[in-house]
Amino acid sequence: MTRRRKRLTLIGGALCLVAGAMGLILFALRDNVVFFYSPTELTQKVLKPGASLRVGGLVKLGSLVKLGGEKITFAVTDLSQDVTVSYTGQLPDLFREGQGVVVEGTLDAPGQFRATSVLAKHDETYMPRDVADKLKQQGVWKGEAKKP
Repeated sequence: MTRRRKRLTLIGGALCLVAGAMGLILFALRDNVVFFYSPTELTQKVLKPGASLRVGGLVKLGSLVKLGGEKITFAVTDLSQDVTVSYTGQLPDLFREGQGVVVEGTLDAPGQFRATSVLAKHDETYMPRDVADKLKQQGVWKGEAKKP
């Protein structure tokens, strides 16, 4: 074998090893690639209690219950299934009923979730006031900005 052929064989082998390692990593992380599960996906998926994951959806109207101190419970819904969430701590400023939310924590039982963190989501039409003002100055603005 010539030096060039040995070098190409070595490079090809290294590329195969890297591709194989990446394939194994992606296979191992296939369930963790999802940012969050909806309540419907959560009820369809067979998960053990204590599984750590994220659940996203809307805070169900009329479901927010303050239990004293910083303890609260609420339901996250995707308008077909609900998951009851219990949380202890400060809620984000954007958190309210009917608003989008992503909760991270552990599954206690089917339909019962204990959150360690709550992330409130704003809607897709949100635009910071300074960006909207600049667009208005340029004559590009097509709607009314929501105040933060």
